[in-house]
Amino acid sequence: MIRRYGEAVKTGQSYRRRPGVYAILPLNGQLLTTFQAVPSPEFQLPGGGVDLGEHPIAALHREVFEETGWKIAPPRRIGAYRRFTYMAEYEFWAEKLCTLYVARPVYRLGPPSEPGHSAVWLGYGEALDLLGNQGDRAMLAGVLRDL
Repeated sequence: MIRRYGEAVKTGQSYRRRPGVYAILPLNGQLLTTFQAVPSPEFQLPGGGVDLGEHPIAALHREVFEETGWKIAPPRRIGAYRRFTYMAEYEFWAEKLCTLYVARPVYRLGPPSEPGHSAVWLGYGEALDLLGNQGDRAMLAGVLRDL
């Protein structure tokens, strides 16, 4: 069973399953995050949806690059969780199946190419306070216990 974080399932609401991959990216005592300005300003772990037919690891590398401008070392899977939410940018309700990885940022190629995103380095404590969803914060806390 995969742990659920966030709001409860709404009775009678139809959800579209949306697999996604997300990265915890520690380097030198800080965490590389992305700040998404729209539709709601929030700090996030870089990542996003896995396109149909796309390998999850390829999706992770693509999403991290689009949202931060960084390339990463080979990632290590650390776990998964799910959450039920309205995805305003796509205008549908989703059951997000979130798989998380840890990887080391290797080098920055340039600014994020994803509109409305910026790469932001946060201290670990800051990240635990500022990340926009409970599942990401819980997974980060677990990783930090092992550092």
